[in-house]
Amino acid sequence: MSHTEIANQIKELQENIVLIYAFNATGKTRLSVEYKNISKTDEGNHTGVYYNAFSEDLFVWNNDEENNNENISLNINFSSLSQFHSYIEEKDIEEKLSLYNPKYKFRFNLNDNPEKGIDSVTFFISEENTTPIKISRGEERIYIWCFFLALFEIDAWSGQQEAHFFIDDPVSSLDEHNIFITAESIFNLIEENDNYLKKKIIITTHHIGLFSILFDKLKKGEKSGRYNKLTKPFILKNQDGSLTLNSLNNDVFLFHLHLIQTIDNAIKTELFSFHFVLLRQLLENISSFLGVGRTGYVLQQIGIEKVDEIGSIINSLSHKNAYSIQYNKMKEVEEDIFKDVFQRLQDKYKFIF
Repeated sequence: MSHTEIANQIKELQENIVLIYAFNATGKTRLSVEYKNISKTDEGNHTGVYYNAFSEDLFVWNNDEENNNENISLNINFSSLSQFHSYIEEKDIEEKLSLYNPKYKFRFNLNDNPEKGIDSVTFFISEENTTPIKISRGEERIYIWCFFLALFEIDAWSGQQEAHFFIDDPVSSLDEHNIFITAESIFNLIEENDNYLKKKIIITTHHIGLFSILFDKLKKGEKSGRYNKLTKPFILKNQDGSLTLNSLNNDVFLFHLHLIQTIDNAIKTELFSFHFVLLRQLLENISSFLGVGRTGYVLQQIGIEKVDEIGSIINSLSHKNAYSIQYNKMKEVEEDIFKDVFQRLQDKYKFIF
């Protein structure tokens, strides 16, 4: 199938929340563009709001090299979104940024013509030290994401571009902890959107951790009763130029190999509490593959003695708010349990990845 055909397939879905894990080089950004094209009105007007690589490209640094960087700023190029900038206040973005604990302040530099929106953004250390600075690439991406989060929530879309949100991979250049804060910010966006029963929200990502956290919250978490039937998860693949959009349940084996790769890499580098979500999903996928549907059975098969106790610990830790600072890194005892279960899985099933 082509990107246009996949876009049409997504558009025709009955579910309002579409969660897509897309492999590298599948053309996620192109898919968002195709969705934009097929969903335009007969007059050519947009019916939704998008965050993708083109959104990020609207923000360009003016290094002010002629003046020795004295007035360095992040310029915002004019686009069809500029007319909505006037609905955003600095405090709206500050609220979104607060989850990420930024180490800077900022101010808008407004255009003389309100129709042209915000001209640029100046960043500085503190209210006492307002010398313009250039923030890091990761901080820049977080700021742009929060800018769009604030933009998504304005009331000005009512009656025009309110049919859908399309969020394409808002995690580039972010470290692991910030990726999962981003997952929480997306879930907050879904929760705070009063029209979630009418508006379609499409999220694509190449990051299996981001996908897993959102999948868990929407399909199995504490509030999943509200979203489970509204959510449809997929895996998008590109084989020899042809795309396929597969239901997660039909591609469970491939998905759990990616979970294994992610967990193995985390063990070799650094473990965070959110990795228990991935471990629980791996156990669930293996139990489903074996046809039993019980993670306790898998724990028993790999030689865990206190099956109920270890199962309860994994379930408890995987349902914590993974983005919270106090739950950021695993405790030593949690690491020991995590590594032991994963190693036993490898010893038993000898996955090749």
